[in-house]
Amino acid sequence: MPFVPSHPEVAPEQVHEEGLHHQLTAGQMTMVAVGGSIGTGLLLGSAAALEMAGPSIILSYVVAAFLAYTVAMALGELASMHPAAGSFGLYGELYLNQYLGFLCRAAYWASIAFSIGAELTASAAYMTYWFPTVPGEIWVIVFSALLLLINLRSVASYGRFEFWFSMIKLATIVAFIVAGAALLFTGRVAQQYTSQGGFFPKGPVAPMLAVFWAIYAFGGIEMLAVTTGESRSSKDILRAVRLTFFLLAGLYLGAITVLAGVMPWNHTGVSESPFVSVLRLAKVPAAAYFMNFVVLTAALSGANAKLYVASRLLFSMGRSGWAPKSMGKLNASGSPTLAVLVSSYGIVTALIIENWAPKQAFVYIMGAAFSGLFSCWVISLAAHISFRRRLTKQQIAALPLRSPLGMWGSALGFVLASAFIIETLRSSHINQLGGLVFFVGLTIAYILLKRRRQPDF
Repeated sequence: MPFVPSHPEVAPEQVHEEGLHHQLTAGQMTMVAVGGSIGTGLLLGSAAALEMAGPSIILSYVVAAFLAYTVAMALGELASMHPAAGSFGLYGELYLNQYLGFLCRAAYWASIAFSIGAELTASAAYMTYWFPTVPGEIWVIVFSALLLLINLRSVASYGRFEFWFSMIKLATIVAFIVAGAALLFTGRVAQQYTSQGGFFPKGPVAPMLAVFWAIYAFGGIEMLAVTTGESRSSKDILRAVRLTFFLLAGLYLGAITVLAGVMPWNHTGVSESPFVSVLRLAKVPAAAYFMNFVVLTAALSGANAKLYVASRLLFSMGRSGWAPKSMGKLNASGSPTLAVLVSSYGIVTALIIENWAPKQAFVYIMGAAFSGLFSCWVISLAAHISFRRRLTKQQIAALPLRSPLGMWGSALGFVLASAFIIETLRSSHINQLGGLVFFVGLTIAYILLKRRRQPDF
């Protein structure tokens, strides 16, 4: 007999929000998560990570992959029982408490919606490579209109668009791995794993310090849980969870291993992506032009995936009483129109900050957003631990998807993710202040909303 949760305010049979068109295939669900994960954190930020730890950055990515695996399996197991657009926020409410459920959804929504504007601003900067005289605001407006058009259509149309956007990034990383491996195996470049001060040039502790860069690169894997509200079946969820993790882990570990072997860690810089440097060494024609197109695609794909996820979270909040009911309404194509439009606020915010506000203000807001993005990892893992503790052995055996690590894997992941957030806040006063203001504001919003909440169940 399947496990049915006991909760005073959420009816089990209505956990899966009604109205959404269940049209996403396993491949499309995977590409949404991949599109939200693969971005500047890998394509550009890998240079800073390599400089921090040297070749031992490979170990940092192994640790990050393990943490991402615990999150993916925990969310996959919960999503197989409760496929819903509210995903990790709903799981926090079901298995922890209302406050954490609200905090998870609202913090993640606010964070990811704001970061949409950052991705579009980056896209505009990339366009100046080809069109230096065109103002960046023009490109932000053009790209914003395109993404809104895509997200206001049916989810099937959105899924197809994101699928091909993400495929460009995947193909590029695979080509990079092949080109870099060819350089190493043919001896055209000397391997750099031990030639510049050894495998641990910054000491044995450096990989643990750099693991935070690696975890940031895996950020976005949790988006898969949100797509389950529009999945075709539980079998698609099972396939998508496994495919997403192993695809990302394989690409990231392969890319960083090649990068550490080809590029001297003490010669990396921020003037260009290290991926471009490797493609230059491999004598790929027009490497700079090609890579600029890829990072542009990566930014647009990330913005597209984030707008989709943010709108579905706001839709879920509208349906459960944590946002105005109008946010839970769908258009004829099955897309939550108002939720999409409201979730695009980050576009306007980013333009305002970029043009009129001090740069420090942008850093403060991004510090707050960063805390919100990863708080959902901690809450999701805690919810999975609570979920598993309520099950009998027979119920665990009957789960559509079972995490091989079980409850103890999520417990270890919870400790690692918590340490990540604490270290991030501890290392920066800006992040501390931004995160404090952010969560105090959400707590006040929770108190006000709780008094007038009327769930639409």
